[in-house]
Amino acid sequence: MAGNVKKRKEKISVYEGNVYIQATFNNTIVTMTDLKGNAISWASSGGLGFRGAKKSTPFAAQTVTETAAQKALQAGLRVVHVYVKGPGMGRESAVRALGGLGMTVKSINDTTPIPHNGCRPRKTRRI
Repeated sequence: MAGNVKKRKEKISVYEGNVYIQATFNNTIVTMTDLKGNAISWASSGGLGFRGAKKSTPFAAQTVTETAAQKALQAGLRVVHVYVKGPGMGRESAVRALGGLGMTVKSINDTTPIPHNGCRPRKTRRI
């Protein structure tokens, strides 16, 4: 029965990589990759059990970053370049959480897309 043989997963060892933080108004998603862009670990506030308005809080973003970073630390990730995208509340706390876990943050880039008078904006929200 050669068909039932399972391949053993190779242990990934990465020293330097990128961290992509997508902080929207509704959620925060953190992805950690090597320098080529291959994902090492990721986490989202929805996946950690935060629901509704709590998903977009700074505390949720901090918890998400810590969860993704724990997996990445086991893979040996120590030096990171941070790319932040989106207008969410968890931007600052996610970057601070990385430093608190002992990772060296080499650079922080804001990759939020800015329209150069592209499409017509949606109608203003009335509360």
